[in-house]
Amino acid sequence: MDRTFVHLHNHSQYSLLDGACRISEMVGRCRELGMPALALTDHGNLHGLIEFYREAVSQGVRPVLGIETYITPGSRHDRTPHRGERNNYHLILLARNQTGYRNLLELSSRAFLEGLYQRPRIDREILSRHGEGLIGLSACLHGEVNCLVRGEKYETALEAARYYREVLDEFYIELQDHGLPEEKIATRRLIDLAREGGFPLVASNDCHYLFGRHSAAQDVLLCIQTGKMRSDANRLRFESDQMYFKSAEEMERLFGEVPEALENTIRIAEKCDVSLEFGKLRLPHLPCPPAYASLNHYLDAICEEGLLRRFPAPGEELRARLRYELDVIHAMDYAGYFLIVQDFINRAREEGIPVGPGRGSAAGSLVAYCLGVTNIDPIRYNLIFERFLNPERISMPDIDVDFSDRGRASVIRYVIDKYGAENVTQIITFGTMAARAVVRDVGRVMGVPYGEVDRIAKMVPQAPHITLEKALEQSPELKERYDADERVRELVDTGRVLEGLTRHASTHAAGVVISPTPLVETVPLYRSSEGEVTTQWDMVACEAIGLLKIDFLGLRTLTVLQDCLEGIRANHGVRIDLDSIPLDDSAVYGLFAGGETVGIFQFESSGMTDYLRKLKPHCLEDLIAMNALYRPGPLGSGMIDDFIQRKHGAKQIRYEHSSLEPILKETYGVIVYQEQVLQIASALAGYSLGEADLLRRAMGKKKQEIMDEQRAIFVERAVGRGVKGECARRVFDLMAHFAGYGFNKSHSAGYALVAYQTAWLKRHYPAEFLAASLTSEMADKDRVMILQAESRRLGIR
Repeated sequence: MDRTFVHLHNHSQYSLLDGACRISEMVGRCRELGMPALALTDHGNLHGLIEFYREAVSQGVRPVLGIETYITPGSRHDRTPHRGERNNYHLILLARNQTGYRNLLELSSRAFLEGLYQRPRIDREILSRHGEGLIGLSACLHGEVNCLVRGEKYETALEAARYYREVLDEFYIELQDHGLPEEKIATRRLIDLAREGGFPLVASNDCHYLFGRHSAAQDVLLCIQTGKMRSDANRLRFESDQMYFKSAEEMERLFGEVPEALENTIRIAEKCDVSLEFGKLRLPHLPCPPAYASLNHYLDAICEEGLLRRFPAPGEELRARLRYELDVIHAMDYAGYFLIVQDFINRAREEGIPVGPGRGSAAGSLVAYCLGVTNIDPIRYNLIFERFLNPERISMPDIDVDFSDRGRASVIRYVIDKYGAENVTQIITFGTMAARAVVRDVGRVMGVPYGEVDRIAKMVPQAPHITLEKALEQSPELKERYDADERVRELVDTGRVLEGLTRHASTHAAGVVISPTPLVETVPLYRSSEGEVTTQWDMVACEAIGLLKIDFLGLRTLTVLQDCLEGIRANHGVRIDLDSIPLDDSAVYGLFAGGETVGIFQFESSGMTDYLRKLKPHCLEDLIAMNALYRPGPLGSGMIDDFIQRKHGAKQIRYEHSSLEPILKETYGVIVYQEQVLQIASALAGYSLGEADLLRRAMGKKKQEIMDEQRAIFVERAVGRGVKGECARRVFDLMAHFAGYGFNKSHSAGYALVAYQTAWLKRHYPAEFLAASLTSEMADKDRVMILQAESRRLGIR
């Protein structure tokens, strides 16, 4: 580290650096300026820590992990406001080593769980217990030492600095210069204090945005976050436009008279050495029954029992598939994961809580089917295990489970009771400022009339992942207004700077993490203003550090099915097992073909019913395909019309190669599913299914250089198996085209089965089905009217 300065903190509160979308830019700016290290100290939290660490390491920048914490002069448990006194001070804490990192997690968690009052606060008592491994900086104008010297309480300031030096590994007096008069006064006094007390100095710059030109956008962001207009005279505002990512040369000009303050940024960065481990699953302890040598043997045994239950006379092919899946699971050390999921699903069923047949790629696993974790046959529907767990690419398993919305909370309570309240919590999620919303926000702050802002916002196309940059390219009307009207240009340009920033934090609708040890040892915790406790990291970060993440989803349709079955039992004395109903009932498919799908899960929108009438589905495979095709991509590309025309013979079905026919026959020659891409690569070019899944992922990225490389490999391997080169190239291009539209068949199959079950009940027990649906929807007047109209149509009073 031979530069004279590194940035030791970049704040995120009221900041254009707030959010994962800015971390890459921030680290890139650090590299661009030739700085070897960078610290991130979010205000009062560690939300950005994992994203920052991984991005810094990937770009060759040394990450320094820290926080700008709030420390109260009293007790963190005290909720009494002190008139004329500060309720909290700022304090920078940087993790020097692994002990310091663990203490950082602990302090940040306790600040929310125990000290939350206006701000997440710690106090001296808890800092004294968890100061080991931490380097402290006296922070900005709002730091305790700074406030005291500015208030001419010199001896008290010296005493405070000595306290921090005693409880922390090291303590530095921090100097800042953003052109504020108070800083000039404070700097002189802080230098005197440091020299008298023998404290080292360090220079820093508050970074709230990357470039000086973003100062105006920062001001607009302040207004958005505080609910003020830019014209409000008494609103919160930064008194400086110098809070950007400054170069070493700029910092040298500011602090040339105290070169040691610049050099100490390097010294601190050199001392901070924290290494984080990713990708290793931290499973909670699950005891192995005494009769088995290990969890692997136990899983093998219950899967064998499940295989015989699902398939009374399994052949060698089935046994080989099961053995293959188990070998992959054992190699990845995931046996405990499957057993944990099976345990809480079994408990749900014991309590009479409906469980969905499967969602996501987990439905492609025979092991999951044999365990009863999923309830749709992956063999019958040709679902692929490698889409779920790829032996060629070690990744976290991800089994998401649907429960009835009425029973979901009970299952989560069971998990909390089993593994401990300190070891289980929900996951945070962050809302971001999307293109249309940011236009409306900026327009309000700027005082642009609502009607005009609304018109401009509606010029932004409603498309997935749309940005204002893309909107200017795709919307001629917006581009015209942007070029012609200076106020619109200012609005859009400001929005371009702000879009993607974090708007708010909330609780993830389904995500729960389970840890083998108290969570605060692994992940910092957060308490919302409503009192909900979650992780401070989102699900991507939680999974990255190896925490077991399960999505416990509440599905209202499962509650409707349960209530309907109970109504049938009460009214007709008949007990129906939905897992045993015939899947070839022509009367049920007649409902779909006639568009009579009011109340039918996933199939009742007007657009869907139009296509169902054209398609006239006659089997579950048709429903699986429609579930996959009725999405913006396939609809926009004409795939769904092509599919329907081929089914009815209006368009010829042809296959580029004979090996494609058994793969594409059920979808009439159209590549509908991601799994079909895998099968084609395997059949035509000899890829293992694991290799083929990697190819599918590469195709999805649409990077020309990668595509050209993969195309050459595919063609070479296909030609080696006797396929003509021209044919191989056409097939590759076909796969590449559809890879972007292909849907996960396993997920579509599970939800198509639920749709069929709802349609079966509606067809054979319409009164009970509609009664259950009305009960479920009775808080929604519009839905009640629709269901009442359907009841009248069917002649039900």
